[in-house]
Amino acid sequence: MICAPIFEKNIENIPGIARKYITRGADILELRIDAIKNPSKAKIKELASDIQFPFIATNRSAKEGGSFKGSEKERIELLLAAAPKAEYVDIELQTKKEELQRILEFPVKKIISYHNFKETPPLKILSKIIKEEKRLGDIAKIAVMPQNIKDTLIILELLSREDRLIGISMGELGKYTRIIAALFGSPITYASGGRSTAPGQLDIEKTRQILKELKPEGRIR
Repeated sequence: MICAPIFEKNIENIPGIARKYITRGADILELRIDAIKNPSKAKIKELASDIQFPFIATNRSAKEGGSFKGSEKERIELLLAAAPKAEYVDIELQTKKEELQRILEFPVKKIISYHNFKETPPLKILSKIIKEEKRLGDIAKIAVMPQNIKDTLIILELLSREDRLIGISMGELGKYTRIIAALFGSPITYASGGRSTAPGQLDIEKTRQILKELKPEGRIR
C-alpha cells in the first residue's frame, strides 16, 4: 500500500487534504497528530471520524523525529482518541513501558516502529529490534539513515529475510529502498503528498508509476 502522511498544523484543513491525497492515489493515509496545533482528545476523535478512509494514527515523539511537545501521557491519550477509527496505530518501540502497554491493550492493529536519523545500526542489532517489534505488534517498522550505499543494503537484507516489515533507508542514498521494498513484500511504502515527513520520500504519483513499471503483472493497490 502507498501511504501518504498528512503533516498539517491546522486541523480544519486535514479532511480536505485527505480527500486530495485519496484522489491522487493513496491507499492509506497517515494522520500525524504531532503536527496539529493545540490538539485535544475531542478534536482528534472528531477528525478521525471525519476522514472516512483507512489511516495510520501517529503521534511521533520528538526523540524519533516528531513534533509532539507534550508529555508521554498526553501523547498516548491523543493516539488512543484516534485509535477507534484507525486502521493502524504507529507506536515507537522505545515508548515508556507503561504508556506502550496502553496502546498494546487497545483493540487496533499496531505498527511498532524504530527511527534513527543519525545512522544505520548493524544488521544484528536491527534484527533484534525487528524481532521485538513483531512480538508486540502486527507490523514492524525501521527507518534509518545511511552513511554510505552499503548501509542501504542492510535494509534490503532485512527485507529479504523478514515478513511484516516496513524497512526504510532514508535520505537521497536510500531513496530507492522505498520502491524496492515493495518487491520484497513490504506491506506499506510512504510517499509524499506535499510536505515530506522523512528524507527521501517520493510523491504519490511517482511512487505508483514506478511500482507499476516494476510489477506490471502484480496488483498495486
